[in-house]
Amino acid sequence: MYKIMIIEDDDAIAKAMKDHLCKWDYDVFNVSDFKNITEQVIRYNPHLVLLDIMLPFFNGFYWCSEIRKISKVPIMFISSASDNMNIVMAMNMGGDDFITKPFDLNVLTAKVGALIRRTYSFHGQVNIIEHKGVVLNLSDTSMTYQNKKIDLTKNEYKIMQILMENIGKAVFREEIMQRLWESDDFIDDNTLTVNITRLRRKLDEAGLEDFIKTKKGIGYIIE
Repeated sequence: MYKIMIIEDDDAIAKAMKDHLCKWDYDVFNVSDFKNITEQVIRYNPHLVLLDIMLPFFNGFYWCSEIRKISKVPIMFISSASDNMNIVMAMNMGGDDFITKPFDLNVLTAKVGALIRRTYSFHGQVNIIEHKGVVLNLSDTSMTYQNKKIDLTKNEYKIMQILMENIGKAVFREEIMQRLWESDDFIDDNTLTVNITRLRRKLDEAGLEDFIKTKKGIGYIIE
């Protein structure tokens, strides 16, 4: 079941869209907290976002650019501001489609279906792992914290992926080395230690002190 997030502050319009899309077997979530939209995108991990332009606190253009920092999820703008400038702005900010209010709900559903087919018939779901504000995007191998990108090497990223796939569980050093062996780089025990040390330094500099803990005699854990 595809998940759709609706970011629309008009309760009547948001409810009408949700009720109609649910009839077509979509899993629909209506945003109610318009101060923390990025966090909700991370938590809900939608397949498609329907985004109004005129919103409380920050407009849809702002939130589109913020979402684009962490996700490639398709975004369809929904707005009564349908002049060419707004449509061009929406596309330039990272939007994938635009529908003008007022709209027929059947037309909305058709456009939603078309955009989902175009996106997922070829690319599959955008996968994100989030823990304590750290966002690991498996679709573009990026990591962000507090909306700031942390540059990692290929091996550092793989180590983060292994540990974040096992939150709360200690991962053996041998298991990490085995996963890293799948790359073209030679990984032994000393090389792993060097990679962990450099990774921890980058995390510390980003404000993530002690994010990766050592389990003596076992390996490493993110709690």
